[in-house]
Order: sequence, then C-alpha cells, then structure tokens
Amino acid sequence: MKVAVKIGLVMSLLLIMHPWSYGQTALKKPEPIKKTRILFLLDGSGSMLAKWESSDRMKVAKVLLSKLVDSLAQYENLELALRVYGHQFDKEKNNCTDSRLEVAFKEGNEEQIKTRLKQIVPRGNTPITYSLEQAAKDFPVDKNARNVLILITDGLESCGGDPCATAKALQKKRIFLKPFVIGIGIEKQFVPELACMGQYFNAADISSFRKVLDNVVKMALSKTTVSVELKDEQGKPVETNVNLTFINNVTEEPEYNYVHYLSAAGKTDVLDIDALLSYDLVVNTVPPVVLKDLDIKPGEHNVFSAKTPQGTLYLRQDAVSPFDVTEAIVRENNSKNTLVALRFGSRQKLLAGTYDLELLTLPRIYLNNVEIKQGQTNTITFPPAGLLNIPTELQGFGSLYVLEKDGSQRWIYNLPESNSRINLPLQPGQYRLVYRTKTANASKFTDVQNFEIKSAATTTIKLFR
Repeated sequence: MKVAVKIGLVMSLLLIMHPWSYGQTALKKPEPIKKTRILFLLDGSGSMLAKWESSDRMKVAKVLLSKLVDSLAQYENLELALRVYGHQFDKEKNNCTDSRLEVAFKEGNEEQIKTRLKQIVPRGNTPITYSLEQAAKDFPVDKNARNVLILITDGLESCGGDPCATAKALQKKRIFLKPFVIGIGIEKQFVPELACMGQYFNAADISSFRKVLDNVVKMALSKTTVSVELKDEQGKPVETNVNLTFINNVTEEPEYNYVHYLSAAGKTDVLDIDALLSYDLVVNTVPPVVLKDLDIKPGEHNVFSAKTPQGTLYLRQDAVSPFDVTEAIVRENNSKNTLVALRFGSRQKLLAGTYDLELLTLPRIYLNNVEIKQGQTNTITFPPAGLLNIPTELQGFGSLYVLEKDGSQRWIYNLPESNSRINLPLQPGQYRLVYRTKTANASKFTDVQNFEIKSAATTTIKLFR
C-alpha cells in the first residue's frame, strides 16, 4: 500500500510540474501498421510468346516473377495476388473480357502463385482497361492498406479502352496507389500510351527487367524519409515553424501535414513518407511556396529546399478609437487576390516582398508598395476614427462625400432611406452631406452641409437646421 501511495505522489508531482508534456505523451496514439498488398497484373496475350534473347517473354516473366515472389516471403504485413489477361481465349475470338484473378490476396500464398504461373499459356489479345477495372475489385476494402499494382506488358490496349483515364480514376478513388508499369520490348513511340498510367519502367532486355522488378519492390517496401529546409535570402536554412503540406498530386488531397521543426543546433527533423505516391509540397507561408512533383528517391533520405525568407507586418493603431475595430486586406503587389485579412493590433509573418494594403476604414485607405524585409517588422499605423452623429430621424435620400484638397468631392456612403439617424465611424478629414427628404416636392429642398471629422471625437449634424 505504501509503495502505491508513493507512486501516486510521484505521478501527481509530474503532472504538476509538466502537465502539458505528460498529457501529450499519454494521449498520443501509435499509428496502426499498414498492410501492403501487391497485385501482379501480367500480360498473357499471344505476343508474350515472342522470342526474347535466348528464351521468350513469358518464360522470362514467369522465372523472374517466381524468384521475386520467393524473396517477398520474408516480409511481414504483405499480401500478394496474381491477375492475368489474354490467356483464356485465342486471339481470333477477340475476347475483350479475357481477364482473371488467378490467385487472390492472402498471406503465405507464394507457392500458389508460382504454381499458377507455370500453368499460364499466352493466347489472346490485350484488354488492359478492362483488367484495371476488374483489378479494382481484387483489393479487399481496407482504408489502412497500401494497395500496389504492378502491370507487366509487352503491348498496348487492343480493345478500344482508355487505360490511362481508368488508372487515374481508380487512383483518385484511392483504390490503389500510383501503378508501376513495366514495358517489355516497347518501342519508344508507344511508351507515352503506357507511361500515362503510372510510373513507367522500360525493360529493354532480361537484365534490365530483373533490375526493374527489384527496384519496384524496393520502392514499395523500403523506408523512405524526407527533410525540408526553409532557407532565407542568403540560402541559410533558418526559417521554421511553418506548416508543410504534402499534396497527393493525383488525388489533389493532402497526405501529410507537418509543422516544420528546427532544433537548437539548426537541424531539420526527419519525416517518414510513402514513396509510392507523387507529391507537391506546399510551404504554408503567406503567400504559400509550392514545390511541384517532388523527385523522391525510394529507400533513401531525401532533402528538399524552399526559399522562404519572412518578415513581419505589424498593424498598429496610434490611439485606441472608441468607435470601431479596423481590419486590413493584404494583397500581393498589383494583385486583386486577397492573401489575408487582419485586425489592427495583430502581427502577421509574410514572405519578403512588396504588398498592397486596403484598410477597411471609411473612406478606405490604400497603401501600395508596402515592403516586407527578411527578419524585420514593418509597422503600419493610421489615425483613429471619429464619429459622425446624425440625431435627426427622417426618411429620405442622402449621401456622404469626402472633400479632396483640390476642391473635388468623392462619394463614400449612402444614408439609410428609412431613417437618417446614424452613428458612423469616419476617418479624420473634411466631408459633405447631401440630403433630401421623401416628402420634399422639389430638388431645391436639398440640404447640403460641410463638416469636419476629428480623431476620437464626435461630430453632430442636424438635418435642416
């Protein structure tokens, strides 16, 4: 009992001293281990009987696939399956649904796959699109799995389908990840018709075919990591604390979100990433910096750099106005697109550069070519508003104008037609009020008054004094 009491006291002290860190450790859930499923989609059409060095294409594919399947038996959380097309009907029958799941997904089915491979005899045509559609049904429904498709073919679609559009649609539905396409003896002019389906590899000879198979498996099963360096204008990786989003550039959905970390020693941390996907990296500065189509090398540590020098925009009001809270719209220089809207009193990091500001005062204040420099703060101020008070309650038609220094007037506001009584924050300056009641039967009964607004003060105007 005494031991239990002591342990309880120690835990209580830990929670008192470090409640946040203890809570974080206690609440963090381990990520579930993902199962990888690899479906081999093998071309069994008649052309696979073509001579290839000292053998034919199908015999080579069978031998190398069998060896590969053997080598995969050592991996945990891995399931394999085999689908073959073009092997059930002679080519003369032009059967465009000649595709069959020969061995379904299951752990430990390597011998079954090897046995079935020996029995395949090439015969028919090449229904790649139909086979992709059927392959989508081969993968068990499992949101936590990595579904990999490896297509091995020596020819193009022969049934009028669109394998590229089908592969892209199935990726967007997250049925499988970006497919691997291994072309055997494909002529250069036909490569684009296969490469558009996924990641294409050309097996020009038996040796390269063996290497391609090994590389594909390495990509599927090896651990891959990345680091992201956020560099200043001098190229030093000193920027940090910015959200990094890795976007799947096929589905256009975010796959990973990390807040960038830089250690006290100036080292960026190492992030795990799935090399089977294609990514765009968005560094969520304001405005964002985008690195398109990251060249990720599977099974290795990859380092990517982005130039993200930042400064700070500080919106400060010279004095506190009792009348309103002001916001500002920030745009890139000479752009109409809003980057961010900020309340005065706030600070915002921005990429070093030039910006245009629109202060949502009445009248608007426009500040163009506001420069943000790396590591510096640019402070923006403006005079606090005053208040226009119209206590008169009338129905009618009225407008407010700013009186410019050159004597011209510029419209800024229409009074409500149903009731002229208002309390309206305005920037300090010279103004004009023009008003006619609804009951007035001639324009000559228009009331025109000039007035001045001072900061943090109320100006009262009575209509038709």
